[in-house]
Amino acid sequence: VTMAPVDGWFQNIYANQYFTAEAKQSAAISFSISVPHQYAKPLVVRVFASSGEYTDGEEHIIPVLSNRIMVTESFPIHLKMNEKKNFKWNNLLQSGNSESLVHHGLTIEFSSNPAWYAIQALPVLAENDDESAIGNFTRYYANAMASHILRSNPKIEEVFNRWEINDTTSLISKLEKNPELKNILLNETPWVMEAKSESEQMQRIKTLFDLAKLKESLNNNLIAVKKKQAPSGGFIWFDGGKESRYITQYIVTGVGRMMALGALDAVQKKQWEPVIKAAVQYLDRQLSDDYRQLVESKADLKSKQISPLQIQMLYMRSFFPDLQLRREDTLANGYFFRQAAQYWVKENKFSQGMIALMLHRKGMSDRAEAIIRSLKETALNSEEMGMYWKENIAGYFWYQAPIETQALLIEAFSEIPSGQNSVNSLKTWLLKHKQTQAWSNTKATADATYALLLRGSDWLSVSPEVMISVGKYNINSDEQSPDVGTGYFKHSIDGEQVNATMGNISVNLMAGKEGRNSEMPAWGAVYWQYFEEMDKIKSAGSPLSIQKKLYLERNTANGPRLDVLNDGSTLRIGDKVVVRIELRVDRDMEFVHMKDLRASSFEPTGTLSGYQWQGGLWYYSSISDASTNFFFEWLKKGSYVFEYKMHVTNSGTFSNGITTIQSLYAPEFSSHSTGIKVTVEEN
Repeated sequence: VTMAPVDGWFQNIYANQYFTAEAKQSAAISFSISVPHQYAKPLVVRVFASSGEYTDGEEHIIPVLSNRIMVTESFPIHLKMNEKKNFKWNNLLQSGNSESLVHHGLTIEFSSNPAWYAIQALPVLAENDDESAIGNFTRYYANAMASHILRSNPKIEEVFNRWEINDTTSLISKLEKNPELKNILLNETPWVMEAKSESEQMQRIKTLFDLAKLKESLNNNLIAVKKKQAPSGGFIWFDGGKESRYITQYIVTGVGRMMALGALDAVQKKQWEPVIKAAVQYLDRQLSDDYRQLVESKADLKSKQISPLQIQMLYMRSFFPDLQLRREDTLANGYFFRQAAQYWVKENKFSQGMIALMLHRKGMSDRAEAIIRSLKETALNSEEMGMYWKENIAGYFWYQAPIETQALLIEAFSEIPSGQNSVNSLKTWLLKHKQTQAWSNTKATADATYALLLRGSDWLSVSPEVMISVGKYNINSDEQSPDVGTGYFKHSIDGEQVNATMGNISVNLMAGKEGRNSEMPAWGAVYWQYFEEMDKIKSAGSPLSIQKKLYLERNTANGPRLDVLNDGSTLRIGDKVVVRIELRVDRDMEFVHMKDLRASSFEPTGTLSGYQWQGGLWYYSSISDASTNFFFEWLKKGSYVFEYKMHVTNSGTFSNGITTIQSLYAPEFSSHSTGIKVTVEEN
């Protein structure tokens, strides 16, 4: 028996055993070998047998996998302006209890002004190639908002000028940032093009905020929008289609918002006047048709007869009080207005926000205040996530959109006096949403930008200073050359300097007078990388948490039965093992990767990679020799269970490995399971 690595680079791994056939007709050959983890390589095993003039032999490749792996654990940090917090990272504090653990490094990253990430999302509005009515309008909206943002805050232009001069990491997709802190290379994921697309989009921000080009772009966009307006006044989605009430209401509402914010100058308002007048008259007629149909069908006019589309119409109308109703449209408008005021309790949060705004603008402040009080009573409040609503989840209809709903409610709370003290808390949820998602949807990005940047406190003017201590090691943001705008910086500490006391973390975020009452959130993370034997790794969690369990499947008279496998459990060759992974996530996330390592004695029953649906999720699975990778482009808040089966193929003692999960868009959100050992005996 001879053994050597496949490429022959480590020649001193070998063994020879000789047997004679004098006493036995057959001989069992066994051997054991210990390989340092840094030399773990596939081995070629050759077995030769000779007798007289005849020789025979076999050759096999045995994979040798290291029992030690590098683990990346993360500790997310969040706080608000002018706040100091102390954190304890227990896994790092207890790392000195393991004799086999070797520190590889500690990395600290922090974004002191994440509000600038919303600015970086704006080019997706201006650069989309959608030639629909909404696509053309969002391009106009982006250019108008960009112009208004530049005029409203001189510091913004200064930041853009510095972005133009300096090659800053601010304009790189978060998917491409920090590859050394992620459990997989971007090129190994299905999201290479998404990362490239977002980076290119962010680079185009310099073009978007070019004042010399904004005026020309606005004129071109307005011409394109006008071409989508039918003679009736309504807007069509694409050329050749029919007028759409929803698209018309969306465009007119957007113009109303820009006017209310002062984003349009006198010339631009003049250009929009005939467009808006024709569109509003078209919508007034549609509302009258709704009322006439109710009367003709002899519907009970005292019961609830209003829909979200009609509520959106009334909300849109509230931006234009100077546009007089025609006499024939007055009856329908008044009827549906009373319906909204009476039945607001039965509507979802999006519609309730629109009703509150239209009531307030009509002078019915008492009823508007009642809606705000109700919204406050049903809201959830979190120190990290801010103020939000549990039932604000995505659905199939336009009024079931979380970002648009939160943005609308920010508008309502900022305009109605009793809600104004909650605006910054509502903005916090919107900004935390941006932390884990790319905002590639133009409609959601437009609404979020409107609410986040131009309502409540001016977060873009704040320039915080950050002091971070890990153990006795101190880091000052001013000494780290932070990115312009976002204030992002990253600092790495070599493994030789890392010790258990660094699990004591202190963060002080100082914004001075300019950010004294802003309540603006900021976030970062500490990443700890170390080498450890797989069966000694402890579980670690974050907003992502994961558990992995192994079960032995036995056939019984009552059908298959699953027996849980614990550390040191014994199996036999041929047994069927079920892997069960339980995943919990406390917020919606995009671009999430999960990797499940398995013992070299286990072979999955399914060997084909591809898209699958399981546990309420659509994902891509990729099966390799030692692991199975899961790629979730969209991971919704909730709990999920995944299972797959394996066969036991070899005897021995094996480390089963751990399961890791990480958001590649926000790598500070990661988790891994505990490792165990299993023993496989011969049959």
